[in-house]
Amino acid sequence: MRIRHLVAAGAFVISIVSLDVSSSAQVVVFDPNNYAQNVLTAARALQQINNQITSLQNQAQMLINQARNLANLPFSSLQQLQQSIQRTQQLLNQAQRIAYDVQQINNAFSTTYAPASASISNQALIANAQSRWQTSVAALQDALKVQAGVVGNLDTNRTQTSALVTSSQSATGALQATQAGNQLMALQAQQLADLTATVAAQGRAQSLDAAQRTAAQDQGREQLRRFLTPGVGYQPSTVQMFH
Repeated sequence: MRIRHLVAAGAFVISIVSLDVSSSAQVVVFDPNNYAQNVLTAARALQQINNQITSLQNQAQMLINQARNLANLPFSSLQQLQQSIQRTQQLLNQAQRIAYDVQQINNAFSTTYAPASASISNQALIANAQSRWQTSVAALQDALKVQAGVVGNLDTNRTQTSALVTSSQSATGALQATQAGNQLMALQAQQLADLTATVAAQGRAQSLDAAQRTAAQDQGREQLRRFLTPGVGYQPSTVQMFH
């Protein structure tokens, strides 16, 4: 409506000016309606151009957001986590005497930890008892080494946790946030692996110690039976103490 008013006012001014022009001058014909239509058409074209510019800006921003969502996380803790797991695994593999092997365990409990029988010599009983004691001490040492290794991993875990949380908070897109979350889950899995190793080492030491005590009790009963058996165990004899 404002444009129409301006157009009408302009037409009125032009009509007044045209009255003062001499009759010999050429008369300029002005169509207000046509002028108004041309102005409206130009305004609509300008509006369409503005809409297209806005659409292009939105598309450009969408492409920028997609690029951010597809960007990889610049930080990776995979190598440090693998090294921590390898250190713990190496400590478990260094288990002395009876390792974490089913075949070794079966062989040990069919020989060294087997029930004492009358057919076993006294020397064999003593050797088995000494072997069981050494195995128990070695298992306790192995458990302490695994615990020390797990404690040593705590500092690495603390550093990796701090770095991953910082990376997650500063993630620029969905992929980076997801990757940071996955690495945090991997860190938790590594900590659970350390905890499992600690429990396994401690349980092994306790089991071997309990087996050693059980075997010692069984051997003690056999040695007492032999001692009390007439003609086999203790035989009194005359001892001369002073010359």
